[in-house]
Amino acid sequence: MNFEDIKIYLPKYLSPDSERALFEGLRDFPENIDSRLYTNYLTDNEVIYQGDGLKDMLIINLPETTLGKGKCMIISNTCDIDPDNPRFFPSQVVYAPIFNLRKYCERLADKLGKTSAQIQSHTEAIRKQHITQIFYLPEMAGVLEESIVFLDRLLNLPSNKIERNKIPQIRLFSLSDYGSYLFLFKLSLHFTRIQEKVERRDLRKNPET
Repeated sequence: MNFEDIKIYLPKYLSPDSERALFEGLRDFPENIDSRLYTNYLTDNEVIYQGDGLKDMLIINLPETTLGKGKCMIISNTCDIDPDNPRFFPSQVVYAPIFNLRKYCERLADKLGKTSAQIQSHTEAIRKQHITQIFYLPEMAGVLEESIVFLDRLLNLPSNKIERNKIPQIRLFSLSDYGSYLFLFKLSLHFTRIQEKVERRDLRKNPET
């Protein structure tokens, strides 16, 4: 990739150094999916950012009715869940549970009978972000083991139920520029691919007129 060619697609608010670092990360993808996906630059902010990892979030696995708490990743756009953004209706925070990759692989073997070779191949695909409905989270020392987020297992909670002054205490991580760009790319692949190959006509009898 040529930096000048891809520059037109990069965020316009980045400093030259951050812009260059983002490009370097994209150029080396997928061999560089490691701790560079995270940043400590936003740690103390009382803002919930898209892609944030938060602990103690409410979790339910329908059709089961048991309510629990656990680590989750924010799917909602940062601006949409900002309390300072006026709206006619209360906003909901959309998020998805974070699953431990090691435990997930153990379940594949113990419950689903997958072989070691199958699990290894599947895990390699996960780590390279090749599976569209799974976002891979590399290890973050002292905070998070290798983990995954299923983009098709979403939950939501009223935005005002999350106390913003407690965000620095419950935030596990925020994504770096590179991590955020990659996360948005995965979201777009999962939710907006136009590949169903179905012709959808409107209700008019003569669509061409």
